[in-house]
Amino acid sequence: MAVPALQTAPVLSTPDTHIFEDPTPPVDATNLPRLSDEQVALTYEIERTVKEIRQGRWRRIALQFPDQMLVDAPRVYEYLARGLRARPRISKGNGGLPEKQNGRSEEEDITEKMGYSSIKQDEDSEDKLFILADTSYGACCVDEVAAEHVDADVVVHYGRSCLSPPSRLPVIYVFTERPLDMNAVISTFKETYPDKEEKVILMADIPYSHHIPDLHALLQQAGYQNVHATEILHNPSSPLPNRTIPSAITGSEDPHALRAYQLFHISSPPTSLLLTLSSRVSAIHIFPTDSPTPNALLASTSATLRRRYALITSLTTTPIFGILINTLSVRNYLTALSHVQSLIASAGKKSYTFVVGKVNAAKVANFSEIGGWVVIGCWESSLIESKDFWRPIITPFELEMCLQGDETRVWTGEWDGDFQAVLECADKRKLEAKTEIQTTTEHEEANEHNGERTGDYDSEDDSAPPEFDLRTGKYVSHSRPMRSGTAKKDIQLQQDQSQRQPQGGDSTPPISSALTTRAKGDIAQIGGVVSPGAEYLRSKRTWQGLGSDFHDAAEEDGDGNANANGGAARMEEGRSGIARGYVVGEEGKTH
Repeated sequence: MAVPALQTAPVLSTPDTHIFEDPTPPVDATNLPRLSDEQVALTYEIERTVKEIRQGRWRRIALQFPDQMLVDAPRVYEYLARGLRARPRISKGNGGLPEKQNGRSEEEDITEKMGYSSIKQDEDSEDKLFILADTSYGACCVDEVAAEHVDADVVVHYGRSCLSPPSRLPVIYVFTERPLDMNAVISTFKETYPDKEEKVILMADIPYSHHIPDLHALLQQAGYQNVHATEILHNPSSPLPNRTIPSAITGSEDPHALRAYQLFHISSPPTSLLLTLSSRVSAIHIFPTDSPTPNALLASTSATLRRRYALITSLTTTPIFGILINTLSVRNYLTALSHVQSLIASAGKKSYTFVVGKVNAAKVANFSEIGGWVVIGCWESSLIESKDFWRPIITPFELEMCLQGDETRVWTGEWDGDFQAVLECADKRKLEAKTEIQTTTEHEEANEHNGERTGDYDSEDDSAPPEFDLRTGKYVSHSRPMRSGTAKKDIQLQQDQSQRQPQGGDSTPPISSALTTRAKGDIAQIGGVVSPGAEYLRSKRTWQGLGSDFHDAAEEDGDGNANANGGAARMEEGRSGIARGYVVGEEGKTH
């Protein structure tokens, strides 16, 4: 049957709005007024940046800008280069201060005498600046991948940041402070909290965080004495991510101590941060900075939480998970990868790992056998709410809940996007489990000593309850493809035989873990367990690569070679030559 020709080209990519990137709403730089020289120096903190570079003695500096700030990148580069060239000469005999004669440094006097406008430093000792534009991952994360391409010693990160801890390079953060109408904020705050005894936490998005101390002082003058002004921390795993908590509950062992406070947030937070905060404080009011008539809005996350829980329950019977590594810069991402892989394997499911840069729906749709995706990356941008992705995308925190049984899975409304917090909880559970195992082992040894025999040699799968898809109500028989009851029984039998085998006797050959194929080579097995990817490729994929269209019609001989009369495609010589005149095959026709 002839295949109809396509009327239009296939869609091989999706718009940039579907890419993992900085969750802050994009800013149209074309409508922004051009900053003056003084504003550039203040906004990008030129003086502080030069000072820190000198203190660190870094020579190769990478400047990372988000897209909306690239318009100012050449001017920032110029000002930093000018400030670093003015590096003073240090005299050991003057207490570490630059030598001066008649109010001028020694370098200036020598320069004037020699008739040069400046002294050229040794080329090897010159500071080199590099502008990083198109980031490998999200703009809120430090792009160590691009910085290492230029062999940078330090990264200067501009704009808002998720403050995820980097893994290798030191970082200078410049938050590019933004202006704020303080009068509008104070009047809105008073309308939102008429009771001056209310416990309120002041918090702002990174570019507005420098206004918090002034706002706190003005509110105290107005009679609000139970208001806590947060300060920036570089710790996404803190109870208030990257912020300090009130001193009254510092050191408290009560996990719900923040419930006594409401939160007033300046600028709309990313969805991941909003979900995290909503599960820890009593209420959140958001003061928008992009509205001409701002009013504090009560944040509601119930619909988002219900949607996330629906995604979790839809993946409980998924046999194959894909792991998307969306960072190579965040500290401990490899530890998080090992933790996620062990979680999936212990549940009897299969996982495939993909290292990606900027991800869109078209890329992940190429792997149709994957039933769900787990993202390991930036804690702010790993929460994907787009409906354009064919399969659900969840976080490591949501994966742990997904792999729990129906009898133990309880949705408390809590949510955490930072995988470092997930690792800390996992370490705590491992320590508790280790203590419990030691106690159980001691109890069993005591029973055996008394003549009682304990232990269950039945396969776990034989006694496991059946699993049903909560969406369709149908029985699912392949939700745990990597958990083979037969293989477990064989391994147990092999262990028992090896224990009974006398010394020096023939031992039972071990079960092979190598890849095996069937007669036609159409499916692979590992240790008697069918590979889920190979099974999906054989049974469900309608297109299996170039030449697969003729596979069904081809007849194979005993050696596995396709016969010429079986319908396989014949190799033909294609076009050759250059663009102004192609030659087709042996006929030599020119096109």
